[in-house]
Amino acid sequence: MATEAPPRIVSRDVTKVYETLRGPVAGLMDFSLDVGDGEFVCVVGPSGCGKSTYLRMLAGLDRPTSGTIEIRPGDDPGKPLNSVVFQEYAVFPWKTVIENVAFGLEMRGRSKAERTERAEYWLERVGLRKFAGHYPHQISGGMKQRVSIIRALANDPEVLLMDEPLGALDAQTRIVLQDELLRIWEETRKTVVYITHSLDEAILLGDRVILMSAHPGRLLETYRIDLERPRTIDTMNLPEFGELRGRIWARLAGEVSRAMEQQE
Repeated sequence: MATEAPPRIVSRDVTKVYETLRGPVAGLMDFSLDVGDGEFVCVVGPSGCGKSTYLRMLAGLDRPTSGTIEIRPGDDPGKPLNSVVFQEYAVFPWKTVIENVAFGLEMRGRSKAERTERAEYWLERVGLRKFAGHYPHQISGGMKQRVSIIRALANDPEVLLMDEPLGALDAQTRIVLQDELLRIWEETRKTVVYITHSLDEAILLGDRVILMSAHPGRLLETYRIDLERPRTIDTMNLPEFGELRGRIWARLAGEVSRAMEQQE
């Protein structure tokens, strides 16, 4: 990642407070983070720490109570600032696979020929070309999530925001899609903010791992992942990978315990 370029994402002192029957509750507190252009940043932390809250605010789906969030546009004003991939299979059941992939381009007013060309390109990339005419109920969960991911990529956003995109998948499918994500990112070098509960996934995918505290969520620690790229699933077998996992877990474990105590 180029370190001289200005950051693509700038978040400063972001706080999110929710009004509840018991009074105001802070979900996120004084959270600041810069993400460089082309950087893959993974955010981990215990349940309820505000990871998804932060991502929703990045996506413009929610607003901070205080602080600022900015995604700086690139040189192409025609590109959307961001696209989001959620954990749930966010596909339209009444549209075919290829229509789902092309949806963002359709909303941007691209011609049918361009939409079809881009959608077919991405379907080919992830091995779904022969399922282009299928409807979501005719394909597996892993295939649906591939559709969600490449729909976001086909729209060519400045920033890709991913909220537990593989969390609902079985272990084998998750491994396959982790490998695909690594391969696609190596070729596109999109700026990615990736929320996950899996420490292994965060270390495998990320340039940096951002560790958040238990509720209210704060930035607790930043870990730079210096494992050589390109990476594959075999990277998880390296001694350096295990050392990183152990070091991050030593700090995360206490926050997980604190989060569980808060729920009692």
